[in-house]
Amino acid sequence: MDIFTDPVPPTPQPPPERRIFTVSELTSKIKSVLENQFDFIWISGEISDFKIPASGHFYFTLKDENARIQAVMFKGQNRHLTFHPEDGMQVVGLGRVSVYALRGIYQIIFELLEPKGVGALQVAFEQLKRRLYEEGLFDPRFKKPVPFFPEKIAVITSPTGAVIHDILNVARRRFENIRVMILPVSVQGEDAATQIVSAIETLNAGGPDGRPLADVAILARGGGSLEDLQAFNSEVVARAIFSSNIPIVSGVGHETDFTIADFVADLRAPTPSAAAEIVVPKKADLLFKLREWDLALIRILRTRVKEKQQRLNETFLRLKDPRRKIVDQRLRLDDATLRLVRTARNRIRMEREKLSWRTQNLCAKSPLAGILKYNETIEKIENNLLNIFELYFSNKKGACQGLSARLTVLGPMNVLNRGYSIARTFPEGRILRDSNQVDTGDGIDLTLAKGSLFCRVERKPDGETNL
Repeated sequence: MDIFTDPVPPTPQPPPERRIFTVSELTSKIKSVLENQFDFIWISGEISDFKIPASGHFYFTLKDENARIQAVMFKGQNRHLTFHPEDGMQVVGLGRVSVYALRGIYQIIFELLEPKGVGALQVAFEQLKRRLYEEGLFDPRFKKPVPFFPEKIAVITSPTGAVIHDILNVARRRFENIRVMILPVSVQGEDAATQIVSAIETLNAGGPDGRPLADVAILARGGGSLEDLQAFNSEVVARAIFSSNIPIVSGVGHETDFTIADFVADLRAPTPSAAAEIVVPKKADLLFKLREWDLALIRILRTRVKEKQQRLNETFLRLKDPRRKIVDQRLRLDDATLRLVRTARNRIRMEREKLSWRTQNLCAKSPLAGILKYNETIEKIENNLLNIFELYFSNKKGACQGLSARLTVLGPMNVLNRGYSIARTFPEGRILRDSNQVDTGDGIDLTLAKGSLFCRVERKPDGETNL
């Protein structure tokens, strides 16, 4: 073998075929792995970003110190919750892990959910209590007063328990003739809240005559756990109590038990028996009070009668014989009549004197005398004016005649009558005083004593300055 011969290259191997996934395929495989690996698991954490869209599903994030996961609880499961999830609440739940392909995120779908460390009923109780308080259902301003002496009492409770017997015994022991109406309801169980609400609505609907069925109602049951008292912690019962027109006294459980109904009711009693004692007055106490009021009323009436009698005696002593009063009034009337007549006469006399004095003044100052006097003065003035006017006209007439004679003597017509004439240029009408004012051929207008002539200049003698 020649060492310089090129070696034969190895036969190339084909590259391995690549497996290319689509996004949907990869997401589907991840979804399958997660759902098969984590079918149903228990998980705990803190709720954040809690939202409820229009669909009614719960969407939130479950987190701890180092991680977080998206979570959802559909409407079909969350409607069975006895509490309302909130941001910051620590919860424990049972769910299955799933992948939401459209967003490429994994999430846990809860089937069960409960508060961590605190019972769900206790959380629901506190949430409902806080919400109703903020709405004002616990406000004392809306509490209706319990009547002092009700004619009829309604008891809303179970007809088979010991509570109704305790209430009836207390009521009849305190007032044997009191009227008690029992509205039987279930006090625990799923239908308990609905039956209590129906009983309150029936009570407020009234009877056929439109009158209320009772003056006050007792809502009662014995003690029990929080689960047993759930009907009295429901929102529908609380709103029914608040809307009732008839005062409702709550006597639920023992003295240490508190329910939502206790806070909304118009009055809270520590026990059902105490509620009966509050609502039903004690007959012996009422009779004792009536006797006290009767004695007090008698004392007051006697005191008032004694005072009125004393005032009557004092008034009787001050009274006078009415005949003496009439005599006094008659004397006063006569005196007033005399003074009135005297005053009227004096007034008439004074008015007559004033009338006579004014009549004399009017006669002395009669306008007829003044008219006659002024008529004479007017006649004198008129004669003087006529004389003055005649003298004035005579003087002016003489002066006018003298001026007329002078005007006649000096007038141009008198000069024209002596053979003179007035020459004027034509057509300007300027009076000619110099022959140089016209030229040969110019027209001249001559005014004579009688008539006028139109002449034309034929020639102007040399050296002459006048026509």
